[in-house]
Amino acid sequence: MSDTLKVTQFKSKVGSDKSQLDTLRSIGLRKIGHTVEVKDSPQMQGMLHKVRHLIEVEQA
Repeated sequence: MSDTLKVTQFKSKVGSDKSQLDTLRSIGLRKIGHTVEVKDSPQMQGMLHKVRHLIEVEQA
């Protein structure tokens, strides 16, 4: 089992509140179509849950 996740932003962040914008920045996402690999941890799961309507997550 892999402990990294591939996270891709697929929707615009326009209209999101400041905490969601900060969360996207903390994850490392900058624009639509941008993909990053992050370590799977409880803290990261919480951040991904907060912006789940803007991203797609898959096992790396």
